[in-house]
Parts: sequence; structure tokens; C-alpha cells
Amino acid sequence: LKMAQLLVTCTAPVNIAVIKYWGKRDENLILPLNSSLSGTLHQENLRTLTTVLAVEGDGDDEIYLNGKKENIQAKRLQTVLKEIRRRATKLSDKKYYVRIVSVNNFPTAAGLASSASGYCCLVFALAQIYGVEGDISSIARVGSGSACRSMFGGFVKWEMGANADGSDSLAVQVAPETHWPEIEILILVVNDHRKDTSSTEGMQQSVVTCDLMTYRCKEIVPRRMKEMEHAILSKDFEKFADLTMRDSDDFHAICAATQPPIYYMNDISRRIVGLIHKFNKASGQAKVAYTFDAGPNACLYLPKQNVAEVLSLVLSHFPAPSTTSSNEYVRSKDETIVAQAKAITPSSSTASLYGSSSDASGLKYILHTKVGPGPQIITDPSMHLIDEKGHPKL
Repeated sequence: LKMAQLLVTCTAPVNIAVIKYWGKRDENLILPLNSSLSGTLHQENLRTLTTVLAVEGDGDDEIYLNGKKENIQAKRLQTVLKEIRRRATKLSDKKYYVRIVSVNNFPTAAGLASSASGYCCLVFALAQIYGVEGDISSIARVGSGSACRSMFGGFVKWEMGANADGSDSLAVQVAPETHWPEIEILILVVNDHRKDTSSTEGMQQSVVTCDLMTYRCKEIVPRRMKEMEHAILSKDFEKFADLTMRDSDDFHAICAATQPPIYYMNDISRRIVGLIHKFNKASGQAKVAYTFDAGPNACLYLPKQNVAEVLSLVLSHFPAPSTTSSNEYVRSKDETIVAQAKAITPSSSTASLYGSSSDASGLKYILHTKVGPGPQIITDPSMHLIDEKGHPKL
């Protein structure tokens, strides 16, 4: 076998849930207490890039994340590797070890879901090398629950499943990225340092101490999943926005009703919530929807035609700090978007919502992106993170 056949490089996307996953019924297999649904974000802005090299012989598996060697013995990594090797149709004739090198083009553990794209990319790359066939989202799930939803583009649901072995707890694409291409996303990055309570720890506390959890999982989510799927398939943004904001609010209410209470949102987050409700009301329609994961960053889903107006509103409250240039502050593939936002004249109904008490330290930056495709295999050799000699390019 030539090295080329034993080396693969892939990218995988981040996803942002509109119906939230919170709480496990099985900690080892990562089986959720409720189904969830997310949009897959475009990889030109946020992605994990991973190279896997398989080497024949008795060496030890190794993993490098964002330039640092990490512990390959970590429980979830081991679970993934064992499952891949158990289902292998290639490389099972002899002993092989793997060298894994992975980088994110965004900060880790800051409320931008890096574990989802990371584990999705790892599993997708390993599956190519080991010839794993059939559903692989369930292997990504045992690495990080939400990683299973990054296996597809567009809108994706993670079906909670009923089987004790987790065989039916997997990701299913609701609609591809081509179905509703008008949907774009603004991520308002409120702060990018590590959060106080990890989501793994937070959801365990909620399951044990929050009485609202049972009602959410049994009553609210099953109904909302059906409605959300219908809203996406019929491209009903009004309904999509209402469900998205309600589910985010419910999730954070559950965190606040956990003992001891968990607060992922901060004052800036809450200010954004208030602003969006007022803006939609003044507009006489839902123009934008917010959702917050286990962190303070706001993720706004909105139709393309509303991006400039919503961005102009956000910039009036949270202008770029004097030390930051506007293209560093608003990161977008559309270079004209800031100019478009600045050219907006607020309508008479929304003019009063524009910020006078602006806060230039409120946001770190704003990311403009859209719904995009699932994992990709990279054929350009210059993108490989391992060189010809098998060494990581760090």
C-alpha cells in the first residue's frame, strides 16, 4: 500500500441547534433524553480540518489538536477508535496505528461548538481509511453528542432513539443545504474565553436537579421537533423563528432552574434577546431569530434579505472597538456587507430601537455565514497536516 492510500484529509462543519440537546439517558453511549435539530454552518468560516495517517506496525496511536499533542487515551477518543476498528472493512489484515492531526479555524470551548466539528471530522476521516460502511453518525455521537449532527449539511435531526444499545440514536438529514439557501447566520461572539460550567457537567446537574426537564423531554420537544421539521420543509421563517427562540429560552430557563443555577448567558446576551424581540415586533414580522448554546454568544438565523438591516441594528448597539478594523470586526465572505449595513436608513417603526447607549466592548466580533454542506474529503496535498515523512505539520 502506498502512503497516499493510508492518508486522508477531511473537513467537517460546526452545527448550531435550533431544538437543543440537553441531558443524557446513558453517559457512556451518549444517548440523549430528547431529539434535537440543527443547522449546519458553512465551512468557509468555521470548520475542523483533520489528517489521519495509518502506519503499519506496532506503534502507538497519536493525536495533535491545534498544534499540541493530546492524550489519545481519553475515554471518548478510545471509544471512537475501538468502534471504527470493530467495523473496519480495510486494514484489518495487519496491525496499524494512526497519527491524527487536527486544527480548528476558530477558538475552542468558547460556546462555538468545536467538539461537534472535531469529532465529526475525526470519525469521517477514520471511516475513509478503515472502510467503515453504513451510518457513521452514531460513532461520532460517542465522541460528542452533537457531533452526529455535523455529518450532514443543511438541516439535520438527531433522533434520540429507543434502543438500549444506541443503535437507533443517529443523525438524519431533514433537508440539504440547497433546500433553503436564503437562510444565513450572524454569530455575535460575546466573549471567547472558556465557560465556567462545561455542557457535559451542566446537563448532568440539570437531569438530577431540575424538575422542568421531564416536561421538556416528554411533552415539549417531541411536539416542537414535528413543527420545526414542517417549518423547514415549507420554508416558513415566521414559524421557524418562533420555535427557535422559544426553544433557546426554554433551555436557558432549565439551566437557571438547575441546582445550583447555571447561567450561560450574560448581560450582553440578554440585551440582544430584548433587542430582537422589539425589532421583530416593530417590523410586524419575524425578521430574525436568536438561539444561544451553552455560552453567551448569540447565533442569529435570518433570511438573506434581512442581513444588512439586522447588522445595522446590531452595529448601532455594539460598534467595533476603536482598536479593531471593520473587516476584523465583521467577518464575512461578502466584503460589501458592512457598507450595505451602514447605508441602511431605519424605517420609522424601527428607528427608535437604534442604539444611543452604544457599547464598544460588548462583542469581540461578528461572524456572517450561512447554512452549508456536510464533511468533505480534501484532495489538495498542500492541505494535508502530515508531511511526506509522516510528521505532523505543526
